[in-house]
This record gives sequence, structure tokens and C-alpha cells, in this order.
Amino acid sequence: MISRSYTNLLDLASGNFPTMGRERDRRRMPRVMTVTGSICELDDDQAHSVSSENPSSLAGDRMIVVANLLPLKAKRRPDNKGWSFNWNEDSLILRLRDGLPEDMEVIYVGLLCVDVDPIEQDDVSNYLLEKFRCVPAFLPPNIVEKYYEDFCKRHLWPLFHYMLPFSPDHEGRFDRSMWEAYVSANKLFSQKVVEVLNPEDDFVWIHDYHLMVLPTFLRRRFNRLRMGFFLHSPFPSSEIYRTLPVREEILKALLCADIVGFHTFDYARHFLSCCSRMLGLEYQSKRGYIGLEYYGRTVGIKIMPVGIHMGHIENMKKLAAKELKLKELKQQFEGKTVLLGVDDLDIFKGINLKLLAMEHMLKQHPKWEGQAVLVQIVNPTRGKGIDLKEIQAEILESCKRINKQFGKPGYEPVVYIDRPISSSERMAYYSIAECVVVTAVRDGMNLTPYEYIACRQGMSGSEADSDVDGPKKSMLVVSEFIGCSPSLSGAIRVNPWNVEATAEAMNEAISMAEPEKQLRHEKHYRYVSTHDVGYWARSFLQDMERTCIDHFRKRTYGIGLGFGFRVVALDPNFRKLSIDDIESAYIKSKSRAIFLDYDGTMMPQNSIIKSPSAEVISILNRICADQNNAVFIVSGRGRDSLDKWFSPCRKLGLAAEHGYFLRWSQDKDWETCSQNSGFGWMHLAEPVMQSYTDSTDGSCIEKKESAIVWQYGDADPGFGFSQAKEMLDHLESVLANEPVAVKSGQFIVEVKPQAWGQQRFSCRKNLYIFGGESKNGRFCALHWR
Repeated sequence: MISRSYTNLLDLASGNFPTMGRERDRRRMPRVMTVTGSICELDDDQAHSVSSENPSSLAGDRMIVVANLLPLKAKRRPDNKGWSFNWNEDSLILRLRDGLPEDMEVIYVGLLCVDVDPIEQDDVSNYLLEKFRCVPAFLPPNIVEKYYEDFCKRHLWPLFHYMLPFSPDHEGRFDRSMWEAYVSANKLFSQKVVEVLNPEDDFVWIHDYHLMVLPTFLRRRFNRLRMGFFLHSPFPSSEIYRTLPVREEILKALLCADIVGFHTFDYARHFLSCCSRMLGLEYQSKRGYIGLEYYGRTVGIKIMPVGIHMGHIENMKKLAAKELKLKELKQQFEGKTVLLGVDDLDIFKGINLKLLAMEHMLKQHPKWEGQAVLVQIVNPTRGKGIDLKEIQAEILESCKRINKQFGKPGYEPVVYIDRPISSSERMAYYSIAECVVVTAVRDGMNLTPYEYIACRQGMSGSEADSDVDGPKKSMLVVSEFIGCSPSLSGAIRVNPWNVEATAEAMNEAISMAEPEKQLRHEKHYRYVSTHDVGYWARSFLQDMERTCIDHFRKRTYGIGLGFGFRVVALDPNFRKLSIDDIESAYIKSKSRAIFLDYDGTMMPQNSIIKSPSAEVISILNRICADQNNAVFIVSGRGRDSLDKWFSPCRKLGLAAEHGYFLRWSQDKDWETCSQNSGFGWMHLAEPVMQSYTDSTDGSCIEKKESAIVWQYGDADPGFGFSQAKEMLDHLESVLANEPVAVKSGQFIVEVKPQAWGQQRFSCRKNLYIFGGESKNGRFCALHWR
């Protein structure tokens, strides 16, 4: 089935494939032409080598990092002639290169944070590539607004944070033109990647929800490109995600990557659940790695929270000490217990919930009046966002009310900072804070607690302990709905919606005994210092290399149009059927055995009408009319149904219930391919199946003469699978002493007699044709001797 696409995805290009491994002297793998169509339409001579359209003069492995924004700062020169650029030291994608091999070149592809005049774009592009190894993508003005502000920030980002567009007032209703702009922007990003890509040596690492369909465009051109994707935001549960009108398109695009990464197991679990429910895919864990089977390829699922850059934190702390900002803050808050919040201004950071908790703590614990201070730093918003004015007004009103009620000369319980502050100033605030409070109601990761822990450890070298007096300690009150929460076992976790409980957690954090604070800090610091951003990048690269090893072992074919495009990976010994070969072998053979599956081959798998059409009956009669042919329908259906449906085909052989009953032609009697005549075990199996049927909506029991089957194809996939697994164990226990086999299949659990004999043909055959359906499409196997 081909998915509809709402952009021009029909331009097909030749595919060339990279090799794996880190060796400089590596062998070149044969490349396969990317062709749209079905496997049976591909010719063997199309798999010959093709030359790369975009060869690179740079040898060796490189990492091409693709993100929405380049890790650069830009500003106009004072004379207004040209631009000056420098690295953005706070950028995560800039810091990840510390985890990559020293000899691996890193190239960045993304947007600039400023608008560059079209006349200047070529000069800027050449300069950035030469000086910074950055490739800027310039989007047309009519695309950038709909792509980023509309689709990314007002629809996709809120949805991924569990906000449904219940009303048009939230500006989040799905608009097809926004989706088209999103796809067009991703396509322009892919063109920039292709400009610098050497598919035989490069890795491509795509970041975040802005570029979720980019893997489709790159995989379409290069079937064996080593490509990973990491999502830095939450991935919502299937109940939320399936409200997205383009849900399948995005899932299929992500599955074009070799590995898809998430911060937490919850996010990965939600993604896998969506793939199972919406695409019918199965996943499995092997030696600790989770893999998702997709058309013969294994898409790796990576679970690894990102970390911070310890060196950058230390440099910023030294700068804060040099600028005397730390000394200034110590004097300002001398004798006070500082609780700190550092958040972006958006609806999901729960800033006002934190203020309400502070207010409640002061009411319930008057001892903190005049002593406890909440410093709330609000970072400038990076987009227009949703309801920002209302949020800001609510925060300001709460600050004014709390300060009026509890404030006094020389004491302000809430210090609200809504101006941009430098990284060094932020580190200074971390250093003087007794506790950091994060009350986000939903956040992908949030590195504020990690930065705080690193700052409270102090600086290395001769300046150690100059900024933090006494033993190292830190306290955290963090929301259970943020990505860093699972890794901070010593933090006090809270439900930010429960204001009273959050207030008590804040009181507990600043009232805790000093030795316990120190132990919690030591535990956290060991984790943060060892699981830094370099560790994260190194781990992702290693898993990408491991997942891509299969690129060597299989033959790949690109099939489909639009977002229905996928790469089918097959065994290297796979040989597709040739119509000419079939015809030649058919004519030369003296006797032929033809086996045809019923459901999925003779009839569509999901057809409501189960009986064969008049055209099928006519074709079967024509084949059976040849005296050299022995034609059999093989099916799991009962003999009564097959007898009724194929009564017009007098010479047709039938194998019912997977061969338990066999009839060579209509004038022959049914044969039983087993000596077992006792079916008393059915009376034991049926009550067990019935109990699971009663408790599993959408399941049913199918009784056959030789077997009994429990089907759960219409049940909830997760619950049905769980029930099937439990039923399998239950039946094996109940039927342990019976001559039966209990097996599970795709949405079924079946009980049937144990290892019945197989009927063999007594006449000489020199051509065998088998028709059936594989998991990903129809197939036909041919053998002759």
C-alpha cells in the first residue's frame, strides 16, 4: 500500500551505499540502484555498480550533524558590511564532537539564527564551510514561517508535550499547508546534506522533531547510508500521537534511519507502541539492544539521556569568579537560603506552579519568612509559542502577590529575573543556591539539574573550593515528568500539579541534615561527571556502527512512492523470480507440482468475502486441465469450507487445516495425515481459551477438526500479546501430558496434534512452484531439478 504524499517526492535518484568499519583501507561494497516498484519487477542487472553523484574529496569517516540551528552566533559588522560569526558555546550539537574520534571530521548543517540577504548567501555559505565546517540552509520566507513557527512550535511541539488542539484559540489545529511547508523545509535540508555527503564514508546524525521526515529524503537517494536520528523532546503516548493526521508518514520517515534515539525508556516505549499499533511492527530485545524489524532491516532503538560538557561548565565558573559576579551574589544573598529556578518561558515549564509552592511553603513554615528566597530566572523564548502573554502576566501577578504578603525591608521572597543572562552569571547563581527546583509539567530532558550539580562541586586545580565553602552539597526538587528525573535518584521527585506536596518537598530539601545532602550530591556528581555529552555521543556512534553492520550482509531495494518509500533488505543469496525462467522451466518440465496458499495469495488477506471469485476458479481449472500439473490449495481453513468453495474444480487438490486433511482431487476421499484419532485434549484446552476470550475484548476461538485456535487480531495489540503469552504458559501446563503442540503465531495461539506425518508425492516431479505471502508482500518460490 502506498501512502499519499502532499509534496513532490517523486523525483527518484540513483542510490550508492557506504561501507562499514573504521579502517582506512576498506573494501568497496557493490551498490544497488534505487528503483520504485515491487521486488518481482526488479532485474538482476539493475543491481550493478553505479557511480556516486556527489563524490567527496575528503577521505575517511566524517560525521554530518544536521539540526534546525547551526551552533553559531552571528551579528552584523559595525560598518554593516558583512557578518561576523563565532561558535555558540552553549550549543549541545557543538559539544557532542568531544565524544567522537579525534580524527573524525564533523560538519554541521542547519539554519542560521539571523536572516541573510539572498545576495550575501553564497559568500556566507563559502565562508562558513571553510572556516567553521558549517553548511547553512537558507529557507524561503514563505516556508520558514509555516515550517517553524506554525507546524513545529504551534502544532508538533505542543502535541509532543501532551497538549491537544481542543480549540482553534490555541492556534494548534492541523493545517495541510503547514505540513507541506514542513516537508519542503526537510527536503531543502536534505539537499544541503547531499552537497557535502560522501555516502561511502560519512555518518549522518539528525537531531530533533524539526527534521523528522528528513531520513526519507536521504534514504531514497542512498539506500545504505549510515544514518541516525535523536529526538530531544518527549515522544507522547500512542493515545496522544495517533491524533496527528500525518502520524504514519512521520513514523515511516523515522524508520528510514538506522537508529532512533530517545532520552528515556518511556519515550522509546511510546514510539514502539505507536509502531506496533499503527504499522503492525514487532520489536525484540537481544543482548540488551532493542531492534525493530522493518522490511528486513533492523532499526535500532537507543535509550541514552544526554549529558553536559564538564569543561564548559568549569570555564564558565572561572569566568564568573573573574568577573566578580559570584562575590557580588554572595554579598546580595548573605544570610539567606536561596532556592533557584532556571526555565524557558513556555507553558510547560510550570513556573507559576513553582511560585504557588513557594507561597504555600512560606504559609505552612513561617520559620522561612525573611530567610528563604526563590530566585526565578526566565530565559527568553526561542519562538512565538502559545499563550506567552497570558503566562507572563500570571507569573508577574504571583510574584507581586507573594512579595507583598511576605516581603519586608531588606527581604524579597521572590526575585524574578526575565532578562537575558550570560552563562557565567547563570553558573554564579548555581553556586550560591542551596536547592534547585524544576517543576516542568513535561520536558524532554532539562539539563538545569546537571549544570547545578557540576557547579556545586567547585572548580578543579588551585581555585578549588574558592567559590563553594565547606563540603560539597546540592539539593534537587525535580518534576517526575522531565527526562533527567530517572537518572537523579537522590533528588526529591514531585508531581508539580500537587502544589502542597511540592511545597513540602522544598521545605524538606533546605531543612535536610548536612551529611545527607553531601551523600546525595556525591551520588549525583558521580553520574553527571561520567555520563557527560561526550559519553552520550560516543555511545550513540558505537550503536550506530553496530546497527549498520547489516548493510554489508543484505541486498537492499528501494520500493514505494512518497512516505510509503522503504528499503527492503534481503538475504545476499536471495534471487528474485524471473518470469522468463518460470516460463522456460514450466515448458521443459514433464510433471509439475504447484502449491498455492489461499488467504493472502488466492484471496486478499483482509477481504471480508472469503470465497474465491469466478475468475480464480476459471484460472485454476485451466491449470488443472494440463495432465502434467498437480495443483494443490494449501490452507489453514477446514475441509468443509474448501470443499464448498472449490467444488467446480474437479481436478484440484486440497490440503485443509495446514495439511492435516488431504484430498488429491474431487473424486478421491479425504486422507488424514496422522495416526492420532483422539481429541479429548480439546475439552481441556477450550475452557482455558474461553476464560481468556471472556476477559480479552476482540478475541475469539476458532474450532477446527484437528486443532483449536485463539485469535486476538482485533484486540488491543499490547493487551492481546500479554494475554497470549500468559495463555501459552497456561496451556502448556494444562496439556503437558497430552500428545499436542501449543504454538503462538501472528495474533494467534494454536493447539494441534504433535508432529503428524507428512504426505509425499509418489510420482516423479521436476518442477515445484509455491505461492504464498510473506510479511511484507506476496512472494512465489520456484525450484526444479
